[in-house]
Formats: sequence, C-alpha cells, structure tokens
Amino acid sequence: MYLGIEIGGTKLQLGLGHGDGHIVSLWRGVVNPADGGEGIRRQIAAAVPELLARANTDRGTLRGAGIGFGGPTDDATRTVIKSHQIQGWDGFPLADWVSDVVGVPAVLCNDADVAGLGEALFGAGQGLSPVFYITIGSGIGGGLIIDGQIYRGVGRGAAEIGHLQVFAEGTERDRYMMALEDCASGWAIAKAGAEWVAAREYRDTPLKRLANGDPANVTGSLVAQAAREGDEDALGIIHNARNAVVQALCQVIVLLCPQRIVIGGGVSLMGEELFFEPVRRFVARDVFPPFARLTDIVPAALGEEVVVHGALALARQKLGG
Repeated sequence: MYLGIEIGGTKLQLGLGHGDGHIVSLWRGVVNPADGGEGIRRQIAAAVPELLARANTDRGTLRGAGIGFGGPTDDATRTVIKSHQIQGWDGFPLADWVSDVVGVPAVLCNDADVAGLGEALFGAGQGLSPVFYITIGSGIGGGLIIDGQIYRGVGRGAAEIGHLQVFAEGTERDRYMMALEDCASGWAIAKAGAEWVAAREYRDTPLKRLANGDPANVTGSLVAQAAREGDEDALGIIHNARNAVVQALCQVIVLLCPQRIVIGGGVSLMGEELFFEPVRRFVARDVFPPFARLTDIVPAALGEEVVVHGALALARQKLGG
C-alpha cells in the first residue's frame, strides 16, 4: 500500500492505494493560504491517521509515499524550490518531512508532472507515448510522459508550458508577448471578465447580469457561462485565451510531436464547443504542416483525483523495489 499526497494552493488531498489506478481511501481538505506551509503540514500530520483508520489499516502496511506539489521541486535535494501561492514552502525538505511523519520513504515531484503520469498510465493517455499533459486552472502547468516515465530534464522539471511566451491579444492594434498562464489561466480569464464588467457601467450584458453588476463576482466559469449565452465580451475573452493555448500547443507539437495531448483543469471544463473543437481545428490549421493531425488533443479523464493517482503511481515506480 502507498500514500499519495496532493498539495495545491487551494486543495489538499491524501489517498491510499497500490499505484494501479484505484484509490482505496481518500481524504480531502481545504487549504487556508493565511496559515502558510506550516498550516498545511499540520493538516497532513492530522489527516494521515484518519485516512489509515478509514481504510482499516495502519502505517505498517505502507511501503512509501508519493507527493505532487503545486510548484517547482528539486529531485536531487528532494525539496520544494518555491510556491507561488503559499508562503512557508521555499526550500523546504518536503520528502524528508513526509518520510519522518509517516515512517516510510517518500518521493517528491511537481503536481502537473504527477498528474500527467496518472493520465498516461490510467487515464486519457493510457497505452500511448509520448503523452503531453496540461492543466489549465487557476494556473497552467504541464508534464511530459515518455514510456510511462516523467521527463524531468536535469532534475528541476520540464514541460512548463504555462511559462511559454505567446502573443496575447488586447485590442486589434495591441499584440504583445506574455506567459501563457498570464493570458489563458482561469484567473486571467476572470480578470479580463472583471475588466469588461467594470467598463460596461451603463450597458447591460449577460456577463454583467451574471455577476450582479459587480466585477469582483466574475470567475472563469462565469465568463464561460456568459459566452454560451452569446455575450460578445465573454466570447472575445474566451477567443483570446483559446488562441493563446493554440499558439502554445503548436510550439509543443513542433518540438515534441507527442502522440496525445491531454488537457485537464477547470478551464478545460468549458467543453467541446467552446474549447476542444476550436482548439483542435486551429492547431491543425497553424501547426508545422508535416506534423498536422499527428497529435490527438483530448480531455483529461481522472477528474479531481488525478494528482493522487499519479502520486501513488510515482511512489510505486520509485519505491516499490
């Protein structure tokens, strides 16, 4: 039995399983950013015995722990490099800390890499290689899985598609380079929506009505809902974000030509009509012509537990002996 841990900016999950695509028991908590890394560590220490009790087992059955962390990690030192969302993680020896708390060896990796491993082994990329995984949520992360193994470059990560530079679109005369995460993530879509609601002070629009006239109420999912209702502002925001994703995917394909690209995260939940069909169509149009239509682009399959699945699989790979 292995322990899988997901540590994100808003979500904390722990699961037990054998690293075979099945979770025996799951514990889910909410992160309070104000409590910092120390608060999350207290949650983990308290959750482990509760999780074991739910599964009617004890620490003696555990062979190892895998951790998917929401930020860059260092393979050599087994430490967190930095968290961009929660204070108190920079340089922290997380794998050693988990090992001390649980009493078994632990392995640490970035959460998008770990999620990609889960999708490649048990989800939408099963049986294929290479698989490129992208999560488009509050931020944007990526992972490259080759023959069932995470590609980590020189040991501090790779495939960080969210930091790839793309052309963003403001007005017709305003195009500039910026990180994909800054123009296509959930928070970037929400920010653009809030700006349009504020600008439409004397005009009624579906997005403004959905937000009750308050820019602070705008979320990425609200923008998507307004787009489905035909809101021109919302449709423009989605178009710009989607176009940035298309640019990034074309660069991924020209460099790696993976067999499949798997896209997860909250923004991908916009669905086929608003997101996946246009992305496939425009990638096929714009990508390096000899590589056109060689890469499938599909939704992720493992849902909210994807990082836990991947963390369990990583523990089995690295610690199973």
